[in-house]
Order: sequence, then structure tokens, then C-alpha cells
Amino acid sequence: MTMGFDDAARALVEIGRRFDARGWAPATSGNYSVRLDDGSFAVTRSGRHKGRLQPEDILRVGADGIVIGTGRSSAETALHLSLYGLFPGAHAVLHGHSARTVGFSRAVTASEWRFTGHEMLKAFPGIGTHDAEVRLPIVDNSQDMSVIDDAVAPSLGAADVAPAYLIRGHGLYAWGADLDEAERVMEATEWLIECELAEAAFRKGLA
Repeated sequence: MTMGFDDAARALVEIGRRFDARGWAPATSGNYSVRLDDGSFAVTRSGRHKGRLQPEDILRVGADGIVIGTGRSSAETALHLSLYGLFPGAHAVLHGHSARTVGFSRAVTASEWRFTGHEMLKAFPGIGTHDAEVRLPIVDNSQDMSVIDDAVAPSLGAADVAPAYLIRGHGLYAWGADLDEAERVMEATEWLIECELAEAAFRKGLA
């Protein structure tokens, strides 16, 4: 499950290009990380356009959040490290800023959204049927990462909660046992939100 730093850096560069191509990483938004085989973490450098990342834009960070070497890691590194602490089986955390998910998070005033009956739910780990309900936590934004962490942590970890959450007006976090799983969770959550919005629009148009 774990990776060495060089492999992780190359993989995160590719993730950035794919996310940028999908419109999930406008300007310099978003951040990505991987748990490394020595217990440290590879994290994207602050202020870099994710579609133009180079291996040198990936930094090594210790469990204390301090960069090993030089450079400034993403301002949201603390949120990544918190998820790794909560989920020892998580080895990748991804954060995107698609217009769709941000708009959805601003429109929904509740503290969570429930996806029910979608075949796509089977993309989440541990779910083998469409006949399921999965909750996506939604928390308010803050420039203080500890405020976001304190708000979302109690909502995570239950069997019916997605390995993902939304920060209102900000973006989507997703994680997994490896980069492939984290990307699959991100893609599935993006699709589920798009589908829910399309269904609501169709229902309104047919009413």
C-alpha cells in the first residue's frame, strides 16, 4: 500500500494533470498527499497550479506537519494529517475544487447529504449493492484548519459515511487505501453530486 517518495511524487504529478483536465483544480486550488513507506508524507507544494506540477513541487512532510527539507507545503496539510491519523488504512488524500461540488455545498444548508439507491455507490469501499444509503458530511469553511477538523471529525468513520466530505464554499476531500481508491472515491462523489443535481432539475422541469 505504501510508496517511496519518488514514486509518490510522480503519481501526484499525474493526479494533478488528470484533475486539472476535469476542471477539478482551477488556478492553484486543490492539494494531494500520499503516506510514504517511512511514515512521512508526500504533499503538494503551496501555490502551484496542479495541472502544471513537477516532481520538485512535491514535498516530504513529517507526522508533525513540518516540511523535511525546504519549501512550504499546502496550507491544508493539517487536514490531510488528521485524516491519516483517523484512518490508519488510508494512504492517499485528495482535495478538489470543482465548480459543481462547490456550488452544491453552497446550496445545501444541511450538515450532510444522503445518496440513496445509486449503482455508483458500489464505487465506495465496502458497498456491494445499489440498495444502500451513504452520507456525505458538509461542514462550514474556515481559514483555521483546526476549526474544520473539529467540525468534521465526529461525522467520519461510521459504516454509512463516505470516505469523503465537503467544505462549504470550498471543495471536496476524498481518501482511500491508495491513490487509485482515493481517486475512485473522488470521481464517484463528483458523479453522484452531478446526478443528484440533474435529477432535481429534471423533476423541476417535469413538475
